[in-house]
Amino acid sequence: MPGRDITPLRNRVLLLLAFLICAGLLAGMPVWPQSASPQVPSAAPQSQSSANQAAAQTPGQKAEPSQEKPEENKNLGDQGVFVFKKDVDEVLLHATVVDDKQHLVTNLEKGAFSVFEDGKPQNIISFHHEDIPVAMGIVIDNSGSMREKRNKVNQAALNLVRSSNPHDEVFVVNFNDEYYLDQDFTNDLLKLKEALEKIDARGGTALYDAVVASADHLKRNARLEKKVIFVVTDGEDNASNESLEQAVKQLQEENGPSVYAIGILGDEEHPKRARRALEIIAQRTGGIAFFPKTLDEVDEISRTVARDIRNQYTIGYKPTNPRGAGGFRLVKVEAKVKGHGKLTVRTKSGYYAGQARAAGAASK
Repeated sequence: MPGRDITPLRNRVLLLLAFLICAGLLAGMPVWPQSASPQVPSAAPQSQSSANQAAAQTPGQKAEPSQEKPEENKNLGDQGVFVFKKDVDEVLLHATVVDDKQHLVTNLEKGAFSVFEDGKPQNIISFHHEDIPVAMGIVIDNSGSMREKRNKVNQAALNLVRSSNPHDEVFVVNFNDEYYLDQDFTNDLLKLKEALEKIDARGGTALYDAVVASADHLKRNARLEKKVIFVVTDGEDNASNESLEQAVKQLQEENGPSVYAIGILGDEEHPKRARRALEIIAQRTGGIAFFPKTLDEVDEISRTVARDIRNQYTIGYKPTNPRGAGGFRLVKVEAKVKGHGKLTVRTKSGYYAGQARAAGAASK
């Protein structure tokens, strides 16, 4: 039987096998839409739980905000403490402006002010008019003559704090012939009230020692740049190691506090000397001395002090005479603007440039 030519059949089988193999290979390949282009994939967004977990695994790191801080917080530090971004050689003055009727003037611009140091005009390099928090020492006479006066004085001191910036940091010093730091920096009214109620009215009046020690406590421990001492007494200093002149010199150190004083005094000769001492301390540090006729006026005076502090201008300048040269510098600030009559600017009368002192803090 002659052999059969199987070439055509073999070719058909080979073609079929080739088709099946190709079909199987094509079935396992991805198919891209003709309109698509391959792209480098981006990282998948992190879920909130994953982000929290990552934050928990890296303590001490703080996420940077995507936007700037609000304008009202521009001078707040990392712990919410108000700070000025100032040049290291800058002198800051806190100034109150009143008109000829002793009304506060609170709408002045930088151009209204002129600053003089030792009679020479200075260039103002910074200017703020904001209600900024202060570091404040409340220094209250606890001598024997104050026994019947302390309740109203304490209430006035608390109302001063209530009327002040809620972010103020306040400490309390009670003094007779010694001084005691009965409450360190806080804005807790209850703690301040408890400290003021530590009444042991006896002994003499070491006013200058108490004020100097309080100023030193502010210098060493206050976190806020602006510093104030509010002092209430009813008599002449008769127990201090510091003299009036020594006390004023130390209060006038650079960046020293403004002193607001209330003298509950009579008309005798000794209270006249006490009045003069309080006037000198207040005037040279940029504060005010008040002399109420009755004890009932003390509360309103404390609120007046709060308004005064909250409506001050902060003026910065770099002295033409370098601070490193040391020495006492006389300071004067003037304000003039159309639409106002005679304006009076109250600020420190001078300062000791670069002077340092190593005294103890306000505690014994």
